[in-house]
Amino acid sequence: MRRGLRHPGLVGRHEEHASGLASELRAAVAGEVDFSVIARALATMDASNYRRVPAGTVAPRDAADVAAVLEVCRAHGATPVVARGAGTSIGGQATGTGVVLDLTRHMGGIVSLDPESRTAVVRPGLVLDRLRAAARPYGLTFGPDPSTHSRCTLGGMIGNNACGAHSVAWGTTADNVRSLEVVTYRGAGLTLGRDGQGAPPGLLDLVDRHLALLRTGYPAGLPRRISGYALDALLPERGVDVARSFCGSEGTLGVVTEATVALVPLPADPVLVVLGYADESAAAEAAAGLLPYGPLTVEGMAADLVRGASGLPKGGAWLFCEVDGEPAARALVRAADALDAAVVREAAGQRALWRIREDAAGTATRMPGGGDAWPGWEDCAVPPARLGAYLREFRALLAEFGLRGVPYGHFGDGCVHVRIDFDLWTGKGVRDFRRFSEAVADLVVAHGGSLSGEHGDGQARAELLPRMYGDELVGLFGAVKDVWDPDGGLNPGMLVRPKPLDSGLRFEGLPLVGVGRAAARCVGVAKCRVDGPSAGPGVMCPSYRATGEEKHSTRGRARLLHEMALGEVITDGWRSEEVRDALDLCLSCKGCRSDCPVGVDMAAYKAEFLDRHYAGPLGLLRRPRSHWTMGRLPGWLAHFGRVLNAALALPFAARLAGVTPERTMPRVAERTFAYWFAQRVSTRPPSLTLWPDTFTNHLAPEVGEAAVRVLEDAGLGVELPPGRVCCGLTYVSTGQLGAARKVMRRTLDVMGEVAGPVVVLEPSCAAALRTDLPELLPGDPRAARLAASVRTFAEALETLAPDWTPPRLDRPVTGQTHCHQHAVLGDAADRRLRERAGLTGGLAGGCCGLAGNFGFEPGHYGVSVACAEDQLLPSLRTASPDAAVLADGFSCRTQIADLTDRRGRHLAELLAEAIEEGTGPSGP
Repeated sequence: MRRGLRHPGLVGRHEEHASGLASELRAAVAGEVDFSVIARALATMDASNYRRVPAGTVAPRDAADVAAVLEVCRAHGATPVVARGAGTSIGGQATGTGVVLDLTRHMGGIVSLDPESRTAVVRPGLVLDRLRAAARPYGLTFGPDPSTHSRCTLGGMIGNNACGAHSVAWGTTADNVRSLEVVTYRGAGLTLGRDGQGAPPGLLDLVDRHLALLRTGYPAGLPRRISGYALDALLPERGVDVARSFCGSEGTLGVVTEATVALVPLPADPVLVVLGYADESAAAEAAAGLLPYGPLTVEGMAADLVRGASGLPKGGAWLFCEVDGEPAARALVRAADALDAAVVREAAGQRALWRIREDAAGTATRMPGGGDAWPGWEDCAVPPARLGAYLREFRALLAEFGLRGVPYGHFGDGCVHVRIDFDLWTGKGVRDFRRFSEAVADLVVAHGGSLSGEHGDGQARAELLPRMYGDELVGLFGAVKDVWDPDGGLNPGMLVRPKPLDSGLRFEGLPLVGVGRAAARCVGVAKCRVDGPSAGPGVMCPSYRATGEEKHSTRGRARLLHEMALGEVITDGWRSEEVRDALDLCLSCKGCRSDCPVGVDMAAYKAEFLDRHYAGPLGLLRRPRSHWTMGRLPGWLAHFGRVLNAALALPFAARLAGVTPERTMPRVAERTFAYWFAQRVSTRPPSLTLWPDTFTNHLAPEVGEAAVRVLEDAGLGVELPPGRVCCGLTYVSTGQLGAARKVMRRTLDVMGEVAGPVVVLEPSCAAALRTDLPELLPGDPRAARLAASVRTFAEALETLAPDWTPPRLDRPVTGQTHCHQHAVLGDAADRRLRERAGLTGGLAGGCCGLAGNFGFEPGHYGVSVACAEDQLLPSLRTASPDAAVLADGFSCRTQIADLTDRRGRHLAELLAEAIEEGTGPSGP
């Protein structure tokens, strides 16, 4: 593991300075002051390519705390301060070298909401979706809606002048801010508004001296001009709007402590019109012509981003246009001159299509055919009428530099997002990154555009602002910064006097291979930080939903692994206790593997970390007892079976086994499923192999017996493997990868050449065979073949017995889709099978919280229950009494039995009982 190289004397002075600063802050503020390794590591990055290491973080409780932090930092050598919301900025502006203010922990409330005046007073850490949820009962919403609406904060939106898909109708954040309460670095509390209200001394005089420059220096006809300071809002003819001019200042002028914002009416009958065009240029050129028809959105993307998504009309590029009412939709379709069109009125269908667009910021980071793409030239804007020509030249510029990128974005406003496969790991690649950035900046300016059309400049584009505005106007930006912040303490290096765009890249010094490189894939879009109703039916990230702490989010853990690999903040590598503790509450649910837009796989990273953390003889002794007991459960059950029931009944047995006392250990069955199967007689020739996983074989043989009954009723012959098999899941989840590989190789020896489908009843085992097996044994072709042969129970019935009619149960169901099934296997076949059997209702998402060994381990019980309370337990409470509780996973059924009086069943059990009772037609 690489270590950061720092001069000992400098390190000592830095640590002494930081310690004194932390002490003074703790004495001055009521909120939390955290200068720990973890706090610093979590705040080194935002959603950009940049990295700055802070001295520490403070979570202020109120405006008085903010002022106190600024006073201490100013007195302590003008220590820099940067305000941070969700940390999703893409220019580096949410990182800092001094104190980072975490405004989400305590300053995230709604002060008031007035539906009559259509305004709300909010605190800066408020998540946008919470404001929208509060306004919705009054038929109102906040107009700007970036794709990160489920986690971005109002303070961050004000800092970056965020926009979103509905800006063609409702404008930017600046268009929707009425007044701001801010604190300057020197502690002045100001209320900013129109007519010069709140302007710091000297600002309006500075504007008066440069009226001609402000009237001529900004490009005209550009809806999305976010770059630089909006000083033209201070012109007399524009109302001398100090609040508007403050928006987009990226925390460089003052810290927002409260904002009064405007709300707009929700559309009465939102209809989504998706228009298909031959290619991206055709879609871009059509976008501006649709604006006279009053669409609420005109979003564009091409086939290289959509990648096979279903539900889209014919074409190679699409415009997503939301309108109010079907007459408006028909008028838009008539005017669009599109190849094809889809008009979607159903809310569920609209959400599914919008998800394609909202995930684009992450999806675009994974190039077709492999490889990573990065921000760094994101969201420039040109006049909408110039968009088609600009995109053609932009694509040509990419080709000239040998780069790939997938443009998409707000075509109605001429704003383009793109992630590009820059090589940011090598000197040559970084030099090419600079050359391309300079060339594309010139291209944008040539089309009369703005270097930033939504997310601000940060470090990524601020250096290039003279190309857009000229030296005189950029010099005025610096003078304005000095009026607001003469000490230069607020977010220095952003917007004015910036550092070079190719310095401070987060990839510098990172090893080219290993878990650090893998963790660097996390670009910080923070979809894992979503909680509450905004989280939706997905799985990621249950531990964050339970704790609300960044270190327990997928992004937080990825950041810690990134810092561990760099070795500067986290200096003890694989032995890091901080990283181990952060990973301790990862349930290995695999939700991030599917729900994270960039496919961060924290379960795999955790397994590798634990394997290395406990490597060597001393490491083996330091392993938790649960790793030896539950982590090697298949071996214990195979060799001792029912004896374990008596052993676990002894006093202190659970403690000795590393099991928390709040849990009741499942009992081992009197006979295994494999024994039952061997005693029966079947005349059907085998057409599939049924996998006797450890849980089914030893703990729930009734599930295996039910599955055999159903499969045979469908006309399928069943056989079991010729010897003991194991997917290795428990070894993997406890980070015993060497043992896992041995178990997997023995299993492959038993299975030999797989001749047909292998049906796996336990979703976690099926997921391990599909993913962990080939990933841990990449050089063994048998692993890939076995992985490809795996079928779930529902998939087997659908593909192997397509003419079979399941029995009709005609009853409602509740329960949960296993998190591994959601993440790896998919549940489409299960939903179709339930529908054919007359089982109505959907299953909850999320994770049950037991997650194999996780919920049994000491210290995890509270989080385990909180995860169950997120989605599973509420769905059971609201279900009708006659609803069948479906849970195909053994852990899910165990959690349900532990926490409720309901009994979870595998789908095979319900179908088998119906067949036995003859409740409806069945048979091939």
